[in-house]
Amino acid sequence: MEHFTIATVAEESADFRRVLWTGEHTQLVIMTIPPGGEIGEEVHEVDQILTFVSGTGKAKVGGQEKNVAQGDLVVVPAGKKHNFLNTGVNPLVLYTVYGPPEHADKAVHKTKEEADALEEAGKDKPPTD
Repeated sequence: MEHFTIATVAEESADFRRVLWTGEHTQLVIMTIPPGGEIGEEVHEVDQILTFVSGTGKAKVGGQEKNVAQGDLVVVPAGKKHNFLNTGVNPLVLYTVYGPPEHADKAVHKTKEEADALEEAGKDKPPTD
């Protein structure tokens, strides 16, 4: 059994992105977006559910915008353009579930720049059957 005290685990990570668990159909990832930072506008072929642990930000999904804070949850359906921006003075901390997995199993990306470079190089692929 995998067990996480998810808010604590997410708060303790300074990494931009850290894959905690990868299953056959879903993946659990924690993220920390620094003040003034963002995830970056993107479109996935998978569904994504993001839950915010601390900080404040702005969610942009499919042309709509909404402020987000601790306790909020945002659903991003596959194929929707989206971005999440940190609008506060503290890190925006969240955990997200992808279905199916979106990133390499056990991937750790210290910064957005590292994450982007690995994705562009094809080195952040989810496991295949």
